[in-house]
Amino acid sequence: MGGAVISRVQVAAAHDGEAELVVVLRFENGGETRVALDEYAVRHLIEACGAESADAIVGQSWEMVRDALEASSNRYFAVRGEP
Repeated sequence: MGGAVISRVQVAAAHDGEAELVVVLRFENGGETRVALDEYAVRHLIEACGAESADAIVGQSWEMVRDALEASSNRYFAVRGEP
């Protein structure tokens, strides 16, 4: 599998006090980046991975995280009726 993979997950508090999941992506060169996901994105990610829990998504491709972020963002367009 090319590209980054999920190497760790951690529950954290967002700026508004709500829980979020911080996903650590590890790149082939050893570099890491952290991505914070809101509840909607987390549910999408876990379901798309066929996982039972957040810990079970470790090893999945970064593309699953990208898709979860996109799904989370797109829900606002649907509310406003935009394409």
